[in-house]
Amino acid sequence: MPYCAYQQLGKNTTKTRKIKLFMNKRLIILAVFFGGILSKNYAQQDKLVSHFMYDKMSVNPGETGIDKGICATTMYRNQWDKVNGAPNSAIFNLEANLKRWIPVNLGLSFYHDAIGFNRQNNLLLNIAYPLEIGSAGTLQFGVGVGMINLSNSPVWVPPTTLVDNTLPTGFGATNLDLNFGVYWKGAQNYYAGLSSTHLSESVLKHKVNSNLTQTFESKRHYYLMGGKRFDQIIGEDGDIDVQLQVQTDFIKTSATINARYFYRNMLYGGLAYRLSDAVGIMVGWMPIQNFTVGYNYDITTNKFASISRGSHEILLKYCYHIPPPKITRSKHPRWL
Repeated sequence: MPYCAYQQLGKNTTKTRKIKLFMNKRLIILAVFFGGILSKNYAQQDKLVSHFMYDKMSVNPGETGIDKGICATTMYRNQWDKVNGAPNSAIFNLEANLKRWIPVNLGLSFYHDAIGFNRQNNLLLNIAYPLEIGSAGTLQFGVGVGMINLSNSPVWVPPTTLVDNTLPTGFGATNLDLNFGVYWKGAQNYYAGLSSTHLSESVLKHKVNSNLTQTFESKRHYYLMGGKRFDQIIGEDGDIDVQLQVQTDFIKTSATINARYFYRNMLYGGLAYRLSDAVGIMVGWMPIQNFTVGYNYDITTNKFASISRGSHEILLKYCYHIPPPKITRSKHPRWL
């Protein structure tokens, strides 16, 4: 119904303005999610998470297995709660430090992103080669090789008397995906990393009909990350760590910084800030050694602030530290 029709129906001015504002917000959301879908377009921006320090491997394969043992991490993020079609991300990372047996570390990274009609899946095998730099720390070079899959199943509601044959009815394509990263872990509880995702910038094509072919290109992203932990900075029981991550595709740049306070390595709480997007409240619990449960709530500060109920993020991480091999001693007199 056109805007003028509301006035003809006798609606008051205040209500009319509210309806018009609501319609404008819906149009903004539609433009964000579906803009450019009928022509060649770049795939959506990489995922954003506030607990990015637990997801370094998926964007920087150089970090793979740099900590001892075998670690599994899963994360779920519900962005812009109550906004229809808003991003939802699920992440699973599995990595292992194998330098005791082979000269490389290995990892498997998977994440699923859902935005509007779009679904994106990335699956990569990470291989990292470590270099011990004396007592200063460890430098690792890593590569991730796998696949990117993009699909959508749109449900359009065109006028019943005017069917638009150019509207896509569905899309699905898979292609190669490559990541590369360099990661440094210093002996004094600090780290730094530089990496790039979607190096291949693979093109995903789907022929809708004889007149329309949808084409998406995975856009290369670049990441800069760093952080440091300050032990016993607030008494013997309190540590603080600070983390920074910047990501860009040279069209849109996002920077996130957070700081957390750890109490006896059992509890943590902190704040996160993402430039022009959100302020996060972070809490975590380590009920047993090497197991972490975390939660983050983002307070939206961008244009969706008036309609979003914030973003929720849940984290689970567990590491198994492989015990050192037992030294056996022979008691036979021949081997004394």
